Amino acid sequence: MLADIDEPTLPFGLSQVHGDGSGVGEAHRMLPQALNDRLRAQARRLGVSLASLCHLAWGQVVALSSGREQVVFGTVLFGRMHAGAGADRAMGLFINTLPIRLDLDGTGVEESLRLTHARLAELLAHEHASLAQAQRCSGVAAPLFSALLNYRHNTPAAMAGSRTDDGLSGVEWLGSEERTNYPLTLSVEDFGEALGLTAQVAEPVSADRVCGYMQRALEALSEALEQAPNRPVRALDILPPEERIYLLEELNRTDADYPSDLCIHELFEQQMRRTPEAVAVVCDDERLSYGELNARANRLAHHLIALGVKPGDHIATVLDRSVALVVAQLAILKAGGVYVPIDRALPSARQEWLMADCAARLVLSGSDDDDLLEVTIPVLAIEPLMTGAGSSADPGLALSAEAAAYVMYTSGSTGLPKGVVVPHRAVNRLVINNGYAQFSSSDRVAWVGNPAFDISTLEVWAPLLHGSSLVVIPQIDVLQPEVLRRLVQQHGITVLHLTAGLFSQSADDLGPALASLRLLLVGGDAVDVAAVARVLRGSRPQHLLHCYGPTETTTFATVCEITAIDETFGRLPIGRPIANTRVYLLDAHGAPVPFGAVGELYIGGAGVARGYLNRPELTAERFIASPFVEGDRLYRSGDLARYRPDGNLEFLGRNDEQVKIRGFRIEPGEIAARLCEHAWVCEAVVVARADRTGDQRLVAYVVAKPAGGSEGADGAQLAASLRAHLASLLPDYMVPSAFVRLDGLPLTPNGKLDRQALMTSTRTPMRAPSMKRRRARSRRRWQRSGRSCSGSSGSGATTTSSSSAATRCWPCS
Repeated sequence: MLADIDEPTLPFGLSQVHGDGSGVGEAHRMLPQALNDRLRAQARRLGVSLASLCHLAWGQVVALSSGREQVVFGTVLFGRMHAGAGADRAMGLFINTLPIRLDLDGTGVEESLRLTHARLAELLAHEHASLAQAQRCSGVAAPLFSALLNYRHNTPAAMAGSRTDDGLSGVEWLGSEERTNYPLTLSVEDFGEALGLTAQVAEPVSADRVCGYMQRALEALSEALEQAPNRPVRALDILPPEERIYLLEELNRTDADYPSDLCIHELFEQQMRRTPEAVAVVCDDERLSYGELNARANRLAHHLIALGVKPGDHIATVLDRSVALVVAQLAILKAGGVYVPIDRALPSARQEWLMADCAARLVLSGSDDDDLLEVTIPVLAIEPLMTGAGSSADPGLALSAEAAAYVMYTSGSTGLPKGVVVPHRAVNRLVINNGYAQFSSSDRVAWVGNPAFDISTLEVWAPLLHGSSLVVIPQIDVLQPEVLRRLVQQHGITVLHLTAGLFSQSADDLGPALASLRLLLVGGDAVDVAAVARVLRGSRPQHLLHCYGPTETTTFATVCEITAIDETFGRLPIGRPIANTRVYLLDAHGAPVPFGAVGELYIGGAGVARGYLNRPELTAERFIASPFVEGDRLYRSGDLARYRPDGNLEFLGRNDEQVKIRGFRIEPGEIAARLCEHAWVCEAVVVARADRTGDQRLVAYVVAKPAGGSEGADGAQLAASLRAHLASLLPDYMVPSAFVRLDGLPLTPNGKLDRQALMTSTRTPMRAPSMKRRRARSRRRWQRSGRSCSGSSGSGATTTSSSSAATRCWPCS
């Protein structure tokens, strides 16, 4: 039954309870009498026990809350069935807990019920086996499961807490409390003619919700047995109607008015007519008004049209952040074209590939002999075209807001970039009446993002469509915190976006500059929680927003304002969907997961891109029709998240970044967050790398704080300290086998972690001085848990290998 189980079953990610049993919620409910009668009728019809139906229903609750189809949970056995003669007269507890494995897959409901009944019967022959012995039959180290089902016969008086037995007259009932060491326990109370449920669940999962899931699973099971016995058991629903409405509708009530029928440049032209003399762009000593910006863009647009540019043509821009780039993007839109920003720092071969892939009609650059460009496509120097003679009137082409505005390239899993095609309408939804940030004409927005990175969409068009000023910050200044701090204060910046990497590295140095901001937006990767806490304590802006969103959903999909923070929590919430955006957490079959369970983020609404350029198969795979809102499209992000109790989303990582260590699925981000809590660590990243045997080992890359004790520690001392710190907080399978000290985490030009560069940062491994003691401790720990450290079962070899790897560390100096 357990031989091929190599992962634990952990519903809602729950793995343990507090040692004193605190933090456990409890809920009770009686099932409707009609449901009780239907379940008992089906059990009689099929010749199975009512307990078998309840075990199958509970298995589906566990499956959908853990994201697994092969689930294991504990079941409580009476212990007297095979206890021998006289057991019925012996006093004391005989009960035992053993694991049962159920497959909630494509098997029909009726057949699954018969299999469940058979497996429960098989367990009776082993009702006195120890749990440790049963666990050794699997390929999983403790814990094998974290959920328990206790089907017990009871009396109505016991449920009510009253006493009718006169045999205890004179005894005062003071109350009772029931606890287990499992974080998720459900007791089914069989009163003979009625059924009740009692759930005990570790926070933050609601015990009452768990009762609701079980009731709905029993209803769905009864319906299927009556009407569709061959329905796949995995299709049984566990979501009560009110929770389904909450997940699909209430959390997505984000409709708001915005100009969905106008193009970006049309909105800009309207703004220009309202405030022609206002400053639109500031770059070094240059100040450009809305009127002059519009005139320059019109001259360039007319020139592009004269060159044969037609609506839908792709125009590549190879320009740094500058007035010229703003003019170029605006002019391309006015001419009906689609701008394709290309990073000037890219190798020329990469630039050529991007231009060829998008079939660029021409290239706008700083000069017509730019040595970075070696292409056959016409290359135009932009300066003469926007300042020379030519019409400064708006071209006035009839264009649709559904037309493409730009193509932004992102990295692809195949190694080739993929171009995301974003329409005008999506940009309008990002910056106008967006539900997270109200921009105004008094704002001064810093442009610090790479033009080929989608944050520049917000940085450029938010100010220009609201009559405020766009302040260009050169890249060399962005990377120098003291210079950036001076420029923010000098220009009176009110809105600043920093990528997670840049924020972590410069937040402390920016200091007072952050306190002067109206809006500080942070996102693009996992944000350093400790750095956010320090900013809130010492240099709090008016609003600090944590932002999440793939390029495919136009920069932001969800936003959370951070007003206070618990530094013991490893992640910041990513909040709720912004205006005109819908988000869903779905399982592998496209169904919504229970509230609090982990699911893949699907994003819909007005921000969803048109798809990938020249990649119809990939577009069909990642952009799908919404099954929840007619006419809507969903982007399948590949990101994992869950809802917190307050309805905010928590980002958990990529579904393709999960790693399996000793049978456990691990999110490396959780380990990195714990490392950052160490007094010596400033930043950390954890990745899985294969060793010589092909086994996955965790490697931690850390940036130590310049002060606080790390400067006096050699590599072995630092690694030992970090390992001890993690061992006190995490299971041993989550403690990295190796540590690498870096001066700083490598970043891509977009400010995100450069994982490829990270892989080149390793150094020669060495052994920690406490190798023998570690092996001894590991052996004793496994012996206490019932596992053998030697023998032919196979677990001994795994244990020895894991213990050996745990004694290796990387020099940290």
